[in-house]
Amino acid sequence: MALETTKRIAYLDWMRGFACAVMFQTHCYDSWLSPAAHQSAFSKWSQLGGTLPAPLFLFLAGVAVAFTTDRMRQKGLLLGAIARKTMLRGGEVLLYGFLFRLQEFLLGYGGAPRTDLLRVDVLNIIGVSIVLLGAVNWMGSTIAQGGSASRDRAWRFALSVFVAAAISLATPWLWTTDRPRWLPWYLESYINGVHIYNQPQAGLFPLFPWGAFALAGLAVGIVIFSEAARRHEAATAFASAGAGGVLVWLALWLDARRFQLTPVYDFWHTSPNFFLARVGILLIILCGAYVWCRWGAGQWGFSPLIEMGKCSLLVYWVHIEFVYGSLSILHKHASSIPAATGGLTIIFVAMTILAVLRNRSKGHGSDLWARLRRPAPAAS
Repeated sequence: MALETTKRIAYLDWMRGFACAVMFQTHCYDSWLSPAAHQSAFSKWSQLGGTLPAPLFLFLAGVAVAFTTDRMRQKGLLLGAIARKTMLRGGEVLLYGFLFRLQEFLLGYGGAPRTDLLRVDVLNIIGVSIVLLGAVNWMGSTIAQGGSASRDRAWRFALSVFVAAAISLATPWLWTTDRPRWLPWYLESYINGVHIYNQPQAGLFPLFPWGAFALAGLAVGIVIFSEAARRHEAATAFASAGAGGVLVWLALWLDARRFQLTPVYDFWHTSPNFFLARVGILLIILCGAYVWCRWGAGQWGFSPLIEMGKCSLLVYWVHIEFVYGSLSILHKHASSIPAATGGLTIIFVAMTILAVLRNRSKGHGSDLWARLRRPAPAAS
């Protein structure tokens, strides 16, 4: 779920793998637990953890765009070429989103409604967000054109923060009093996740507010990949945790105020305060991932999370069918917590093995094809 990079950064891969692991537990318990088990405190805590993977994937997509932008600038690519490459990558991910929905529709064997083909899922909004990131990067660099590298970073950072804030602040209105009802449902759904229903759906992933997490990731990536931050990586990581703590505190303080600007206040879905809190949590996780991979067990030999983080799109795509699809390894909505936990363990191990096989074979396809085409030695 991230742009390809020519140089892996372990703690970012670990974060992406962590998002996969939290996603597995959320999906497995949601799909397999019986109605009675769903009412337990365990299930409710599990679903609360499920609020993390999507922001993590989007945030890390923004960080990856910052990284690849720097790499392309170092290679001498022009601003327009960088923006075009980024936007084309976003279009590619969006296409993956449509293909994923088509796969789920076909594997539903007629049970899924045709409207599900245009359902806004996380892949769709990651693709749209990456296109937006390319445009924001281009605009910031264009404004700063002719200035120093630090001026370029400052403008791109400021524009990223501004657009992220604008998306977050506009969300409550676009979900309630100022919905773009004049749009067809499949386009309005990209704005507020209304789908075919009369009200926006909390389980979908529209641009408002989800795209703001990608822009927050772009802003953070612009900072952590600067020359000064690279010289002081540990200090930057701890500073990110400090900034995250401040954002969480500010979000909770604002939430406690009686006066609210928004027409309908919904902390858990559309509130800018919850967006601030989640960005703060992401920054704390970023620091934790850095510490774990530099001084902890993150790189003590084999790391399942780093392996999965390197091909998170693949493990996302595959695990869905074995959890929610017709190939589900357990009966849906019929399992106890221990049984579902056993199934989760199987999914985690299987996805780790899949990731290892994918990572070890990556880049060797052309060699294998050359061997297959090589003429057999003549018989003596």
